[in-house]
Amino acid sequence: MTVYLMSKTELTRLEILQQIEQKWLSVSAAAQPMGLSRSQVHRLLAKYRADGISAVISKKRGKPSNRRYSDGFREYVLEIIRSKYHDFGPTFAAEKLAELHEINVSKETLRNWMIEAGIWESRIERKKRVHQPRNRRECFGELIQIDGSLHWWFEDRGPQCSLLVFIDDATSKIVQLRFAPSESTFDYFHAAKAYIDQYGKPIAFYSDKHTVFRTSKTARKTGNGMTQFGRALHDLNIDIICANSPQAKGRVERASKTLQDRLVKELRLRNISTLEAANAYMPKFVETFNAKFAKSPRNEKDVHRPLTQHESLDSAMCVKSERTLSNSLTLLYDKVLFQTTLLQSYLASASPYATTPMAASRSNIGASFFPTRRLTKYAKSIVLRLSRTNASARP
Repeated sequence: MTVYLMSKTELTRLEILQQIEQKWLSVSAAAQPMGLSRSQVHRLLAKYRADGISAVISKKRGKPSNRRYSDGFREYVLEIIRSKYHDFGPTFAAEKLAELHEINVSKETLRNWMIEAGIWESRIERKKRVHQPRNRRECFGELIQIDGSLHWWFEDRGPQCSLLVFIDDATSKIVQLRFAPSESTFDYFHAAKAYIDQYGKPIAFYSDKHTVFRTSKTARKTGNGMTQFGRALHDLNIDIICANSPQAKGRVERASKTLQDRLVKELRLRNISTLEAANAYMPKFVETFNAKFAKSPRNEKDVHRPLTQHESLDSAMCVKSERTLSNSLTLLYDKVLFQTTLLQSYLASASPYATTPMAASRSNIGASFFPTRRLTKYAKSIVLRLSRTNASARP
């Protein structure tokens, strides 16, 4: 039994030729549904009577195209991919071949070559939980999604570290990238300061429920349970929204996944293996990334706000703790007892409120003390606020 591989058009022509042979259809009537002239139908009918079913099957089937790349060129491209881009996706590999090697091959052709060579495996679509889509915000600066991605960014050339990603919801534009040893409060302070210095204050930040952004301890002695980062944003009149699931802030999650593919390879190609060198390269990478992936907002208005006269990034972006001054003019911080000075000048001040920082006898903590209660000579205890601007400034 012979099996023939035929297209739908060829199968239709075969059925019409059989109807002609059985005298159910004339040649003139068969020309129109076959898309051929009367003379072509007569020639095709003669071949069918001579060769049978194979007369309607294309003779090109199973033969290589005249426009195909040579086997030598194909192996040359695959050898480059195996040696330099073995873990690149077809799209990214095609871009780098054109950029660095002047080899222009379509991404789909390269995808087929890589699959046949066993370099690339097609992703199998898995059933995922359906989440209702949320429309983008209208204006640039209306909502900034932030997240940290712990990954081997330098592969085996350097330590594992976190990348702090700030991305605008309206445009998918990355507004800040910063490498840090971990997702700490001070690292987010540095990233947020750099972003606000460049663009201004956004309306709101959108984050997960990391302890940097949210705490479940609402009844604490120090106040309402707000984190240091949340308190800093509150001082600058910036809202913070904590998402209930990773899918809710999918824009920054997908951006982090893309960065774990593209950025790792860009750092490898430039042989970057330190946090300092990587952070120095980030502005150039962000410019290239935004040119390729950023979108235009629905509303061209930029809603970033400048700092007001009474607002200071240095004053807001720091850790602040409250301590009560004892009768012996001392306070305890981080298991160290500090003795304050210049208290008499505060008590003798004409102003009932002090505005100048109070010095401490152990000044290596890098802190300033600001009285928050009215100072009088009858005061037996004074609440002081301590500010620390970096993680290393400890006794």
